[in-house]
Amino acid sequence: MRIIPFIVTVVVTIGLIITLSMPIGSIPPLGRFLSPQTGFWQNAEPVNAHPDLNLHLPQLKDKVQVYVDDRMVPHVFAQNDEDLYLVQGYLHAKFRLWQMEFQTHAAAGRLSEILGAGPDNAYLNYDRNMRRVGMKLGAHRSLDTMESDPQTKTMLDAYTAGVNAYIDNLPANELPLEYRLLNYVPEHWNNFKTALFLKYMSYDLTGSENDFEYTNVRNILSREDFEMLYPLQQDSLDPIVPKGTAFTAAKAPPQTPVSADSLYFKWNTFAGITTPSAIDKPDKDNGSNNWAVDGTKTKNGRPILCNDPHLGLNLPSLWFEMQLHTPQYNVYGVTFPGSPAVIIGFNDSCSWGVTNAGRDVKDYFAINFKDGSKQEYELNGGWAQSDIIIDTFKVKGRLPFYDTVAYTIFGPVQYDRSFTGNSRSSAFTNCAVRWKAHDGSNELKTFYLLNRMKNKDEYKAAIGFFNCPGQNFVFASKSGDIAIWQQGKFPVKWRRQGDFIMPGTDTSYLWHGSIKSEDNPHVGDTANPARGFVSSANQAATDTTYPYYIGGNYPIYRGIIINRYLSQMTGITIDDMKKMQTDNFNVFAETALPLLLTNIDESLLSAEESKYYDILRGWNLRYDAIEKAPAIFQLWWENLEKEVWADDLDVARKPVIMPEDATLVKCLSLSNFRFLDNITTPNVETVQDVVTAAFKKTIPVVAKSDAQSTLNWGKYKDGGIRHLLRLAPLSRFHLETGGGENIINATKQFHGPSWRMIVELTDKTDAWGIYPGGQSGNPGSKFYDDLIDDWVAGKYKRLWVMDEKEAKDSRVLFTINFN
Repeated sequence: MRIIPFIVTVVVTIGLIITLSMPIGSIPPLGRFLSPQTGFWQNAEPVNAHPDLNLHLPQLKDKVQVYVDDRMVPHVFAQNDEDLYLVQGYLHAKFRLWQMEFQTHAAAGRLSEILGAGPDNAYLNYDRNMRRVGMKLGAHRSLDTMESDPQTKTMLDAYTAGVNAYIDNLPANELPLEYRLLNYVPEHWNNFKTALFLKYMSYDLTGSENDFEYTNVRNILSREDFEMLYPLQQDSLDPIVPKGTAFTAAKAPPQTPVSADSLYFKWNTFAGITTPSAIDKPDKDNGSNNWAVDGTKTKNGRPILCNDPHLGLNLPSLWFEMQLHTPQYNVYGVTFPGSPAVIIGFNDSCSWGVTNAGRDVKDYFAINFKDGSKQEYELNGGWAQSDIIIDTFKVKGRLPFYDTVAYTIFGPVQYDRSFTGNSRSSAFTNCAVRWKAHDGSNELKTFYLLNRMKNKDEYKAAIGFFNCPGQNFVFASKSGDIAIWQQGKFPVKWRRQGDFIMPGTDTSYLWHGSIKSEDNPHVGDTANPARGFVSSANQAATDTTYPYYIGGNYPIYRGIIINRYLSQMTGITIDDMKKMQTDNFNVFAETALPLLLTNIDESLLSAEESKYYDILRGWNLRYDAIEKAPAIFQLWWENLEKEVWADDLDVARKPVIMPEDATLVKCLSLSNFRFLDNITTPNVETVQDVVTAAFKKTIPVVAKSDAQSTLNWGKYKDGGIRHLLRLAPLSRFHLETGGGENIINATKQFHGPSWRMIVELTDKTDAWGIYPGGQSGNPGSKFYDDLIDDWVAGKYKRLWVMDEKEAKDSRVLFTINFN
C-alpha cells in the first residue's frame, strides 16, 4: 500500500509548488524569491570579488574604457559623446536600475501599478496628484523641445540605448532586490522617462507655493494684519545681490486687472472657497547652500567653490559620482541616475553648483464650470470649451481606476470634488493649476554646456537654457572669476499676483510675459564683487528695490551666517571650507533666545524648570549632536508659536502657513501686539505670559527625554536615511547628527545636505566631496551605504580626477572594457 503515501506526497508537493509560484498578498512568489539560483540570495555581493569585465555593445562607435575606483566611482574614457552617454546610461542601470525606474514611475503617477492602491488609497492618490499637476504634460512638451535640439537628442538617444543594453542582458540572478520584493521586472527605458525624471526634479524644487494657505489666512485677517504677519521681505534679510545694488529699470509691468484689488482689499471676495484639508507639497526646506570666494580671500590666491544641496535623504542615494572624459572635455561630479551629464561638479577650467531659487511659478485659479459635465467653463464673459481627459491607472491587485480631468486655458484642474489632494472627502471650488514646468524647455542643454564650459561667458550661455525650476548657479574658474546668477523663466507679476487663489473666469489674471535672463538677479557679470565672494542659501535674491515682484516665502538665517563668515574670513583654505560647510551655529537662536530669556517670569519656575532654564542661559548656540540646549530651545519656540498663533489662525482646520520665525521675533518686541492675547481666555495675555506658558509646556517633554537619555540633540533628532520603499532593514536609522533648520549644516531628521562639494581651482584641481549613501543601489553591497558614517562625522573624500595614464594606480578596483 505504498501507493497512498506516494500519492499524498505528490499532492503535497504539487500544492507546495503552486503556492510557491504565486504571490500571497503583497508577498512575492516565494519559490522565485527563495531560489538559490535566482532568488534574493544572489544580491549578496562578495566583498572583494570585482573581476575585470569585457563587454561587447554593438551600438558603440569605438572602444570605451571604464576604471572603477575603490569607492566604486566609474571614470569613463570615451572617444566621442555618443559612446560616452551610452556607457553612462549602462553604468547608471548597472548600479541603480531599480531606483531609476521607481522614481520615473513616481513622476508618471504609476506607483500604484507596483505598490497597489495603498492604505486609504495613499499611493493611488499620489499618482492622481502627479498626473493632475501636469507632470506628464510638461514632460511631453519638454521632450519635444529636447529632441528638437541635435545635441540633446543625441544625448538622450545614446543614454537610452545604454540603459536598454544593460536591461536586455540582465540575467535573472542579478535582478535588483526591490524587483524581487515587489514581484515585477524592469521595462525598457525611453527618452520620455528621462524627461519625466527631470520634470520630477522641477516638482521637488519648484519652490514656494502657498496659494491655498494664504487664501485661508487672508479670509480672516485685515489687510494690515496680513501685511504685518506675511511681509514681502524680512527686515533682517541679507540677499544674494547685496543691498544697495542698482538695478536696471523694469519695462512696463503687466496691467493689473481692475478687479485685482478685490483679491486683496475686499476680503470676502473668495470667502466661500473651501480649500483642501491638506495639500501634497514638496518639503519646504528643499534648498541648498552655495558660495564661491575669489583669490583675494584665499590662502593660495585661487578661487574656491562650495555647494551642498539640501534634499530628502534616501537609499539608494539621489546622486551617483562619475568622471566623464572624451578628447574634447573632462568633467567630474555627481549625476542623476536617470539622466545623462554631470549635474553638479567641475571640469578642467571651471566649477559650478546650484541652490534653489524658491520663486513662485505655480499658481491656482478657481474655475466656474457651467454644469457637472465640466465641458464648459466661464471665461471673459462667455463660456469656453474644456478638454476632458480620462486617465487610466493600473492598480496592482484590483481593477483599473479611471480619473476624469478637465483641462482649461489656465491648466489642468488639479483639485475638484473627486480629488482634494489627500484621502479625505472635502468638496471645494475646482482649482486649475498653471505651473511653469508645463512649458517645453531644455534644462539638459544647460548641463551639456556646463560640463564643457571654459569661461564665464560660456557659463552664462549655458544657464540661459534653464527655465524651471529656478536655480542659483554659482560659478568659479581657474582664470579667477566668480559669479552667481539666479536663472529661470520667471513670470512677470504684479504685487501679490499668485499669492492667493485667483479667478479662473478672466484671462487677465494669467501670466503675461517673462523676465529676461539678463534682468534676473546676479552678481559678478562683468567683474568679481568688491567683497570677494558670492553666495546663496535660498534667501530672497534681492531687496525691494528690484523692479520685479519676486513673491515667495524665503528663509533668511543661513544666508545671514554664511555672509557673516565669508565677510570675516581671509586666507581661506579647503579645511576652512570643510569646517564652515558643517558648521552648527544657529544665528536664529542668537536672535531669538535673548528675547525669550528676557521675557520669562523666573519667579514662576519650579526647581526642575529652572534647571533647564539654566542650560539655555549657558548655551553656546550650537546645534552640536552632544548639546541638550537645542532640543529645549526648539520645543520652547514651537510651543511659543502655538501660544501666539493657534487661536487666531485656526481656520476651521484648513491648511494655513504660520508666519516666519523672523516675523514672530519682530512682533514680540512690538507694543500692543494683539496676537499675544489668547482670545479663548478671559485674561489679556502679555508677552511675558505667553513666553512663560510656552516654557512650562516644554519642560515635561524635555524632562522625559532627559530621563531616557535622549535629550542630546543628536539622539533627540534621531536622524536617518530611509530606503525609497521605507523598508527598515534597507534603511539606516538612529544617526546622531548635529545641525538643523536655520543652520549651515541643515541636517533635519530625514533631510539635509545630500552632497557636500568643495572645489579649489588650482592648476591641478583639488576637490573634496561626500554624500550620505554609497555608489551601489544593491543593499547586499558594502558600497550601498559605506559613506554614511563619514558624512555623519563631517568628513570628506578627496575626489580623484583620473588621468588615463593612471590605469595601473592602486585605487583602481576593476576595469570594464566596452567594445
